[in-house]
Amino acid sequence: MRRKAVLYDENTLRRSIMRIAHEITEKNQEADTICLVGVKTRGIPIAKRLAECIYRIEGVHTPIGVLDITGFRDDIEDSKQHKRFELQLPFSVENKNVILVDDVIYTGRTVRAALDCLVYHGRPMTVQLAVLVDRGHRELPIRPDYVGKNIPTSKNELIKVSLTETDGKDCIELFE
Repeated sequence: MRRKAVLYDENTLRRSIMRIAHEITEKNQEADTICLVGVKTRGIPIAKRLAECIYRIEGVHTPIGVLDITGFRDDIEDSKQHKRFELQLPFSVENKNVILVDDVIYTGRTVRAALDCLVYHGRPMTVQLAVLVDRGHRELPIRPDYVGKNIPTSKNELIKVSLTETDGKDCIELFE
């Protein structure tokens, strides 16, 4: 694959995360009911960054959980046989406004698996979805509540989110 464009640089990415944090606090008036659950891998550092921004905005420490949905995916043959998952929640999701956080939404299957895994562990008041990029091509009726950028793509294109915590740099790139 060849890189077609750099869509976000470090500053644009930072501003996008801050904007999403503002939108989350505006929609959820009681900041202490919010919890963030990052979908492994890049959803976790994005959730941590959102929590830092929410603290700057509201002065509230937002709890962060980690979700590995591999065992709940319907597009990986092995997962149909073994319902493996990893859910690290230092809090109960009961009566919380859970914000699922991921880097890119594409078909919606990752989000469906995350919802299955999450409700397996309790009944949140609401579940909302925050993503940095919505690239379209949904196969399921799922849409994010908070989006950094809508980037219509063709199916042969790829969006790559790079974060300092996982990749050593902050940017979003389009590949073909």
